[in-house]
Amino acid sequence: MTAERLNVLSAAQVRAVLTVAEFDADPAILRSGVVSYRLVYRTIDPHGLPTTASGLLALPATDTRRLRVVSYTHGTETARADAPSTATALAADGWGQAPALTYAAAGFAAVAPDYLGLGVGPGLHPWMDVPSEVTASFDLLRATRLFLATQGRTVDPRVLVTGFSQGASAATGLATALRSGADPALRLGALAPVSGAYDLRSVELPALLDGQVEWPYGVGYTAYLLVAFNRLHHLYDTPAEVFRDPSVEALFDGEHSGEHRRPAYSPRRRAGPPSAGPVRRGAGGGRRDLLHAARPPVAAPAGAGATSAVRTPRFPGRTASTAARRCAGTASTPRSSTSARASTISAPTGPAPRPSSAGS
Repeated sequence: MTAERLNVLSAAQVRAVLTVAEFDADPAILRSGVVSYRLVYRTIDPHGLPTTASGLLALPATDTRRLRVVSYTHGTETARADAPSTATALAADGWGQAPALTYAAAGFAAVAPDYLGLGVGPGLHPWMDVPSEVTASFDLLRATRLFLATQGRTVDPRVLVTGFSQGASAATGLATALRSGADPALRLGALAPVSGAYDLRSVELPALLDGQVEWPYGVGYTAYLLVAFNRLHHLYDTPAEVFRDPSVEALFDGEHSGEHRRPAYSPRRRAGPPSAGPVRRGAGGGRRDLLHAARPPVAAPAGAGATSAVRTPRFPGRTASTAARRCAGTASTPRSSTSARASTISAPTGPAPRPSSAGS
């Protein structure tokens, strides 16, 4: 594990960053300055093989020796540079770090995993692969505990877990792992997932297919889902099978942000249906041609339902089959302001996974 200090911000600077980012945090809770770090730590990839990941750790600039930890898992990003530990807090758009800065300024130790393939981690991001989001999040918590020990600080074992959009299902999976006792030194304190699309099969897919999701979001998220799932589950042999312009696949290489992809998603006529975008037209025509009709590639696996956002989370040393690893996915909603008050966190429900035995 390595730790790199990123920023030292006063409370006034934190408030300024959040104002510029239009992040709706109550100024009354922003009581301290913040010191932020990028942690690079060991974890596993979607196939259970060793790899590394990075994440943001934001700490209150106080003398408090025992800290309560908040884990915040972020919404969809496609560019490495937009992940929490690589986003620039003082840039015009500081939203990537805003939640963690808010919690740290309120006195918490805030951790925000970049996920695999984002930040400075190797490889490509396995978007909406909840099991690897869980292991990346879980191992960042362990790395945080080790890092704080080097500073003479300890953590309260009761972790507060939250996340937005894609991060909402990741947070739900992490909460399940913590509640299962995957690490005796950490347990679930409370869970507050925000704006997650937990039921891909019954809600999100019908909305995409019926044109209820406004472009470019519908086209963009469908393209991302096809590309990311194909890397893990082999949905198609060549991009030309599902995309009118096969070069769309190259836009999900970790180097292109949403602004880079927008022209490729734009329909030929703004008033046209989503089918005018880059996804290949299916035989059925009409509003159902967002997906290639000859190969329905992202239908959720049997058993994926509204009550669970994660199927078979993995931990170091445990590898699940491809079928068991598939998850009920999230198509993230457009970015919005959310309150960072810890008091909104509520108790979780759901099944518990098997425990882990490896460290960060």
